[in-house]
Amino acid sequence: MMKTRKKKPNNMQCPNSSFVCPLASSKRQKANYTKAAMAAHTILSFSSTSRLLISPSSNPTSPLLSSSSSSSTLRSSFRGVSLNLHRPQSVVSLSARAPSKKALTVVSAAKKAVAVLKGTSDVEGVVTLTQDEDTGPTTVNVRITGLAPGPHGFHLHEFGDTTNGCISTGPHFNPNNMTHGAPEDEIRHAGDLGNIIANADGVAETTIVDNQIPLTGPNSVVGRAFVVHELKDDLGKGGHELSLTTGNAGGRLACGVVGLTPL
Repeated sequence: MMKTRKKKPNNMQCPNSSFVCPLASSKRQKANYTKAAMAAHTILSFSSTSRLLISPSSNPTSPLLSSSSSSSTLRSSFRGVSLNLHRPQSVVSLSARAPSKKALTVVSAAKKAVAVLKGTSDVEGVVTLTQDEDTGPTTVNVRITGLAPGPHGFHLHEFGDTTNGCISTGPHFNPNNMTHGAPEDEIRHAGDLGNIIANADGVAETTIVDNQIPLTGPNSVVGRAFVVHELKDDLGKGGHELSLTTGNAGGRLACGVVGLTPL
């Protein structure tokens, strides 16, 4: 019976191909060191601040690369040759000074409104209102025709409702709950604008400047109505039972609702 001869191990083979056997030839060791040096050169020339891991691969010339931003340690492993490099982290701090705040200048725009007066008679007219500032006075320009010569009560009434003619405009505009008076009186309705005077041709033209009939704010007159009356307004001083409410100015000849208009 023939004895089987045991095959001597090949010094160039290693059970684990990922490591060099102790009996490897000097030529193979030189090749591995050359690959490790190339890997080190690649690591040193890599400019990222992340972690670089070069792992063993079936193709040594095409190593796998992976990165993680949590470390600054660089590691190379090529077939039994390991290289650890430590690179200090670089911190870049960016800061910007917030722009200084500048005060805003608010400019109040001038406003303008108009009311066209109509009635059941031949009385008609146009009233224009302008206000340059929100807290400034309002200028009222009045021109009404068809009136009997003489004074006529002229008021701003609370409502802009003309569904039943001028009677549905309600009482004088009175946000401060005062009694009737003259425009210059401290105690007066905001809508008390006194009298306008018609000439012999029945035309009344006048300009009124008043601080209680603004075009903006909670007491804005926009949407309310102007009314011209049949008689003279006694300005609350006539002693009549209606003096402190209507000035005893008689019936309502014409009226018009105030609406904003372009300047």
